[in-house]
Amino acid sequence: MTDATEPQPASAPDLEAAAAMWRDYAAAHPAAVAAGPEHTVEHFGDSARLADALLDEVLSGRKRATSELAAQFLADGEPLPRVGSHWIACDGRGVPRIIIRSTELRLGDFASATADFAYDEGEDDRSLESWRREHRRYWERTAAARGATWSEDEEIVFERFAVVWPPEHADGPAS
Repeated sequence: MTDATEPQPASAPDLEAAAAMWRDYAAAHPAAVAAGPEHTVEHFGDSARLADALLDEVLSGRKRATSELAAQFLADGEPLPRVGSHWIACDGRGVPRIIIRSTELRLGDFASATADFAYDEGEDDRSLESWRREHRRYWERTAAARGATWSEDEEIVFERFAVVWPPEHADGPAS
């Protein structure tokens, strides 16, 4: 989760390619899109390298959860996700690679993270200890980048998800 060097930002998402991916998904899974038509186009992490590394964990099947500060969603002008919502995950170059659908959401503070959640996030050695160490570093860095100071009391969005598109990466039926 850390990026020890000065992080190179991920490229802006290719919105045209993301729209084409969404159209293909919607045509194949109209019921899933009708149930959760909203979607975002974004990447994991705060750098191109981290976006690629975390996306690789998702593509390998190891990562099926993520977490983000509620304050970061607000700072980005984005609503909090909801169960059934989608996001198109891009790599560090901004290329859309997969569509993810939220399957479980919970709000809590840093101390409420569980070993099961850390394992499902799939990063480092998958332990709660490494989850806490790496997320503390990440949130201190990202909060500072937006002119804030991170606190363990801040609200965190704990999200589990399924990969629903494209078919070669999908976890199972989308609808």
